[in-house]
Amino acid sequence: MTKLKSEGGCVFCAAPTDASSSSLILYEGSTCYVILNLYPYNNGHVMVVPFRHAGALASLTSEELQEIAILTQRSEVVLTEAYHPHGINVGVNLGKSAGAGVLDHIHVHLVPRWNGDTNFLTVVGSVRVLPEELTQTADRLRPIFERLADS
Repeated sequence: MTKLKSEGGCVFCAAPTDASSSSLILYEGSTCYVILNLYPYNNGHVMVVPFRHAGALASLTSEELQEIAILTQRSEVVLTEAYHPHGINVGVNLGKSAGAGVLDHIHVHLVPRWNGDTNFLTVVGSVRVLPEELTQTADRLRPIFERLADS
């Protein structure tokens, strides 16, 4: 996400209770949630985020660490079923030099990738072309998360 702070502080701390962000939340676990990236690199760009404000993997509890891993795994399954990507980038950016947009609240990115999905528009025109709106992405992914949670 490009926005570093919400009006009340951390954008990830605010998201579960903020009506404007809650529509981006795809799934809520007991310690973590899955949310669409407001400024995605590709369709289906999701993030797995702990509810608790924590800035590093080392500061997560065992329960949070386990759930972040489980929801990352589940997100991979959901994205594969929904989009049939050729690959998925999975990553955590710790610190500004590593590319973290939100410096003090850890989150895991999952970005579906397809052969030939990069082009010159992002570099030359600072433009991203996404054939699907975030509401459509949420409508596509949320039922799969729900079905997997029930099984």
